[in-house]
Amino acid sequence: MEGLRERWTEWQQQAKALKRELYAVYLASRDPRTPWYAKLLAVAILAYAASPIDLIPDPIPVLGYLDDMVLRPLGIVLLRRLIPPAVLTDARAHTQTVQGAGAGWAAALVIVVVWIVVLGLTGRWIYGLIR
Repeated sequence: MEGLRERWTEWQQQAKALKRELYAVYLASRDPRTPWYAKLLAVAILAYAASPIDLIPDPIPVLGYLDDMVLRPLGIVLLRRLIPPAVLTDARAHTQTVQGAGAGWAAALVIVVVWIVVLGLTGRWIYGLIR
């Protein structure tokens, strides 16, 4: 039982580190010193990381979690190589001081609003079809 508790604590620390790194990448993507192609990739990766829609649905055994465990970290590794080191260092330093206060709630709110709009437009479209 003690080994399980230690493993759980380790996973929590890794999740917090990934969250900090995602926030640092977000900050670096907004920096004017970051190339446009890195900004574009950062937007795609951050949108995918924050989206409730997965490339491979989680209920599919093993493969469902593959995108969570492989694609997101690979995207972050690629971004680390595309973003200039000075920009990433500055973003990480800012992340340490701010700790991303409210960033998770803001992203969740945006996603919820987008889904409400999409569902509303879909409902309106279906209503127009059956009318």
